[in-house]
Amino acid sequence: MIKSILKYAGKYKILTVVATVMVVIAVAAQILPYIFAYQIISPLIAGESIPWQFAVGRVVGVAVCLVLNFVFYLGGLSLSHIAAFNTLYNLRVSLQGKMEKLPLGVVQEKGTGNLKKLFVDDVESMELLLAHAIPEGIGNLLIPIGVFIAMFAVDWKLALLTLIMLPVGVWAVMMMTRAGFAKMESYYRSAQVMNNTIIEYVNGMEVVKIFGRDSDSYKRYKKDVEAYRDFTLDWYRVCWPWMAVYAGVFACCSLFTLPFGGMFVVNGWSQLADLILVLCLSFGLGGPLMKAMRFVPSLAQVDRKVKELEKTLDAEPLKSKGNAFTGKGNTAVFENVTFAYEEKDVIQNANLVVEEGKKTALVGESGSGKSTLAKLLVHYYDIGSGKITLGGQDITDMSLDALNDKISFVSQDNFLFNTSIYDNIKVGKPDATKEEVLAAAQKAQCMEFINRLENGIYTLAGDCGSALSGGERQRVSLARAILKNAPVVILDEATAFADPENEEKMEKAIAEVVRGKTLLVIAHRLASIQNADKIYVLDNGRVAGSGTHKELLESNNIYKRLWQISEDSAAWNVVGTEGGAV
Repeated sequence: MIKSILKYAGKYKILTVVATVMVVIAVAAQILPYIFAYQIISPLIAGESIPWQFAVGRVVGVAVCLVLNFVFYLGGLSLSHIAAFNTLYNLRVSLQGKMEKLPLGVVQEKGTGNLKKLFVDDVESMELLLAHAIPEGIGNLLIPIGVFIAMFAVDWKLALLTLIMLPVGVWAVMMMTRAGFAKMESYYRSAQVMNNTIIEYVNGMEVVKIFGRDSDSYKRYKKDVEAYRDFTLDWYRVCWPWMAVYAGVFACCSLFTLPFGGMFVVNGWSQLADLILVLCLSFGLGGPLMKAMRFVPSLAQVDRKVKELEKTLDAEPLKSKGNAFTGKGNTAVFENVTFAYEEKDVIQNANLVVEEGKKTALVGESGSGKSTLAKLLVHYYDIGSGKITLGGQDITDMSLDALNDKISFVSQDNFLFNTSIYDNIKVGKPDATKEEVLAAAQKAQCMEFINRLENGIYTLAGDCGSALSGGERQRVSLARAILKNAPVVILDEATAFADPENEEKMEKAIAEVVRGKTLLVIAHRLASIQNADKIYVLDNGRVAGSGTHKELLESNNIYKRLWQISEDSAAWNVVGTEGGAV
């Protein structure tokens, strides 16, 4: 169990070892006072007098033990916490490194709730193991072993009396661990599901409030929260009885020693002084054993979480040779590209060319594969077969950084960080000057709403951009793309949700983004791409035709149908007036 997490400790393993030794000394210092007490009581029972210096010395010894316990326990835990948090740091860095190599599409599929739980909650819970369970657990287990050896050295018969109940306690711990492991999978899975559901429910609160508590979202929220409660209670239900058994046993190690040891003394089989010493030593068994056993359930949970962490991010990394961009020009070419998601064909033998300096459009019904093709170009996923090149260079030949430098990807829902608008725009070019950021904001038609804000461009965007309207978020995303100034631009329905008020502003901003660029456009409004140099029609993952708007209207039935639908949609005139007609 411990091995699975300690592999991330690196050079801090030695601190964990030192911390464990210090805790052992601290626990030993808790037991020594019983020995000092015996040294005072034993001669008094025998009717012997003891020098006051002897008694004072033992009292001072008890005081020293208390100081040693405080100093070594505090020092040990301090070192163990240093080792723990550095190990957690190494673990998070390792997980980040694994996630960075994963296809972006795979990362998105994990869900923000699940990944948050992995990186924050699950990793943080391991602090208990590293900072406490290992040093305290090991320390509190070693001391009883030493105590038992001392007992046998004093009187083996009395020592055996003390050990009678120990197998029962050990058996209870083993049964608790076995029962806990059997329920761990269900418990852990239910926690993951609940976490994702809660985040989804909170993010969709607007919809929930509009449509009421009886929505499917609320029902799923309630069901998953109840499931987690039931699985948690089920886990404790199978563990509680065994906890009660070992807690009762370890707390009463002298249960047989006192009555039967007294009988041994009466019959001359043991010495009274030896009985007193064994009893004193037994008082030092229960506490350490209880503390050691307290960490057994956490060991099981943490081991499970480490394996789950590694398993979750154990997907096949993206194929990349990590080279710089060495292509000629900025033409993107798809050659016989196929792609399947969860064994379902999404793109089938696709061939298309996105020519440098020209506007290329992808059209098709929802689910036809338009967005998937665009994401394949920016290497969200590895393709199944075929080849995608940029400037003649295979995208798997270059590093993700090199590829990302060449492409700006603008979608309908680009993410904004909870930092200032200024910092969100600057993501496009981290070394940009203030003047460059402001110029990009101006070109993206952002200054109109920015100037209305109390803190201007330094206003916080809010969680996921919640402080801004949808149109404002889109324009900030476009400003980011303008600032990046990549030679290839992908617009994935960037204006899909733009209201009439913002549509004109968005179009002006887009004109700045694409000026002189290689442009790939995905649009549901066909009127916006009728001037494209080339239009590809997708149908169920296949290229069902290509040409100009005029050519496709004359020769492609799918495109003609899509165009008619688009024209009909444009004709729908919704007039919002008080008591007005629709």
